[in-house]
Amino acid sequence: MKLGSLKEGGRDGTLIVVNRALTQAVKASGIAPTLQAALDDWSSTAPRLNALYEELNNGAAKDAFALDMHALASPLPRAYEFVDGSAYLPHVERVRRARGAEVPESFYTDPLMYQATSAGFLGPRDPVVVPSEDYGIDLEAEVVVITDDVPMAVTPAQAAAHIQLVGIVNDVSLRGLIPGELAKGFGFLQSKPRSALSPVFVTPDELGDAWQDEQLHLPMRTWLNGKWFGEAECGVDMQFNFAQLVAHAAKTRPLTAGTIVGSGTIANEDTGKGASCLAEQRTVETLRDGKPSTPFLSFGDSLRIDVTDASGASIFGSIEQSIAPLKR
Repeated sequence: MKLGSLKEGGRDGTLIVVNRALTQAVKASGIAPTLQAALDDWSSTAPRLNALYEELNNGAAKDAFALDMHALASPLPRAYEFVDGSAYLPHVERVRRARGAEVPESFYTDPLMYQATSAGFLGPRDPVVVPSEDYGIDLEAEVVVITDDVPMAVTPAQAAAHIQLVGIVNDVSLRGLIPGELAKGFGFLQSKPRSALSPVFVTPDELGDAWQDEQLHLPMRTWLNGKWFGEAECGVDMQFNFAQLVAHAAKTRPLTAGTIVGSGTIANEDTGKGASCLAEQRTVETLRDGKPSTPFLSFGDSLRIDVTDASGASIFGSIEQSIAPLKR
């Protein structure tokens, strides 16, 4: 099934069930008022939501309405946790190589992960508002999974059963601020503003054969200012699958229902697939030409991120955003 949230009903939005074609929706208020509420009682709400999804696809859902992407908040307008990994080692290796640093051996056996911003997510059509272009505005196209309650110290095999939804995210980064923050040795803060989630999340079974081994096996397509930027394969060169990432996050603490776990920037060894973030493209250019030629985002620029099925139909709905200055 496919689930989203309207920009109404409070900070956590109003839960809706969306049809497979992303053209129709129906409120799920009789089942759960919000997606977080549904996830809190997933074993009870999921079968009922799925039944409503079948009714909607069959044209039998009462009070169905045309879906307006601009009326959507992110499916989880805010979340208890967003932990983001960096599971695509080509990205890690290139970035470190460009600055003359070695990749520690532990990176190949133990996932990289940090605590990301979860207090609020931008809607999939909301602008990315930044105080200054000098901050080095970047997109990061990633896959995310959403869990139910995950016990502490689960194994990857056990963690797989706790992955209930899949989506995509534009994990916004301010590259000009990252070096200074990391140099302090205490992680990201100002360099990681709010991100935008896809219009809908889907259950893994909705993905069919494209969901195998707890990985999404489809290309992540990105466009900048209407021009093709990349289509890196999500199921290629992923060092750690989502079961391993969830288990890593839960090693010393349980995860609350509604926890979002990110893959990190999608990147392949084959640079002909393009990139999923500007830092990646700039690194490829630096290694090839000695300096980057692609600029970071400027005010007025636009981006689009999407994952499509074999027929070309969008699965999660596209994230489409512009870059805007903060109005003081």
